[in-house]
Amino acid sequence: MPYTHDVAVVGAGPAGLAAAVESAEAGLAVALIDGAGQPGGQYWRHYDESHARPGDHRGHHGWPAFTRLRDRLDALTAAGRIHYLPGHQVWLITRDDPGVFTLRVTRSFDGSAGRAAAEVIGGTGTGPNREVAARALILCPGGYDRQLPVPGWDLPGVMAAGGAQALLKGHRTLAGKRAVVAGTGPFLLPVATGLARAGASLAAVVEANGTLGWLRDPLGTVAVPGKGVEALQYAALMARHRIPYRRRTVIREILGENRVEAVRIARVDREGRRAGPDREIAADLVALGWGFTPSLELPLMLGVDTRKDTDGSLVVVVDDLQRSSVDGVYVAGEATGVGGAALAVAEGRLSALALSASLRRPATAAVAGRLQRAIRRGRRFAAAMHRAYPVPGAWTEWLSESTLVCRCEEVSYGDLLHACHDLGAEDPRTLKMLARPGMGWCQGRICGFASAEIASCLSRRETTPEDLRSLSTRSLAFPVTLGELAALTDDTGRPRLNPASEATTERG
Repeated sequence: MPYTHDVAVVGAGPAGLAAAVESAEAGLAVALIDGAGQPGGQYWRHYDESHARPGDHRGHHGWPAFTRLRDRLDALTAAGRIHYLPGHQVWLITRDDPGVFTLRVTRSFDGSAGRAAAEVIGGTGTGPNREVAARALILCPGGYDRQLPVPGWDLPGVMAAGGAQALLKGHRTLAGKRAVVAGTGPFLLPVATGLARAGASLAAVVEANGTLGWLRDPLGTVAVPGKGVEALQYAALMARHRIPYRRRTVIREILGENRVEAVRIARVDREGRRAGPDREIAADLVALGWGFTPSLELPLMLGVDTRKDTDGSLVVVVDDLQRSSVDGVYVAGEATGVGGAALAVAEGRLSALALSASLRRPATAAVAGRLQRAIRRGRRFAAAMHRAYPVPGAWTEWLSESTLVCRCEEVSYGDLLHACHDLGAEDPRTLKMLARPGMGWCQGRICGFASAEIASCLSRRETTPEDLRSLSTRSLAFPVTLGELAALTDDTGRPRLNPASEATTERG
């Protein structure tokens, strides 16, 4: 039997780092598991610390907050109060014994960047039987770029905006020399300015929405004043690098033979319908970002309650102490709603304090109250941001029948139209069974949101939480070897999966 920790924290981004160090400093035995080789998550992604050089962290907002958390993590790990397992992913969580969660982990890559990952954590085995046991969980899985299909988006040279930024931050690699950054939301600005500072020529930032959307929720807009300062800083950088910023404009088509050569853009109205002539811009890199989608594989595996957030994403329902509907499971960060690093840190800290209090460990009520107020302000600002930068309602009108929606399975928009109009698919789950979107390598992580939106649009109704859940639930969180699957069998030879996972597997 592996050693049973008080809490296992999954994810070492802003929320997970804060949760882990706060829990350990409250006296809890903590396991911290993260897929990356060094802490920071996507927001604080950075070059290998053992080879860092001055200036590598330029443009990282909140970098001092990260270094403080990292230093606390290092000290607590050295003292044996946190068992830190970088370079590993949790691919299955079960609750075999009452009050104890078992987390199955596997290496996320060969070797680790920056920090050596121990093979054994708190007494777990090696090979296909690596396990972590804990009495409670704080899940901080983060999120990833939401993508909408557009004709030509499968060409080499088209990337998620976060992918282009990750190459730059984590590997000092420019993904292209002449770039167009497109989609919607404030995240387009740090991506564009980061590429420009690294030497790329920015042909344009193409923003689908206008700039007056913040006026729809003035109280939410001013809830976090520091965000206004950040916006001014990015505006100054955009002006310094002379980056064209085109509002109410979208990419209608990405052009090229064997790779990206140009984009075709057009003005649109508030709903996203074409409102002007096409214009072509030469480019060899297109970075697309339509906000973020929370990574919900692990929370959904445990059966937590979910809801549809202001931005249309499926998120985990938590109470004012970050507790989910499943006893012993806390969730913090983007999985509860996309809102930025400062909000994620506050949620991570609060979840740790709430767990500590439930275990009768020291927890300061005054600190918890301050964190709850900060979270409420952060949520108000996040809601205002989502209202200012919505996904245009008429985006499906940009698609041609030959446009690929699911790139893994090469499912086109025409295939989805056929499944709906000719085969009677009225919901995303039926659409998935008949046309196969989301059944490839990524298991719907890229096309899931778009497929759900297309299904509801063709059925002339709003997307529901159940629509999104049907394309977000996965039996296993990550691909694993047959050996790791074989190790799941019990004495009868029957696979030991969660009931929810078994039901999902049986339904296909």
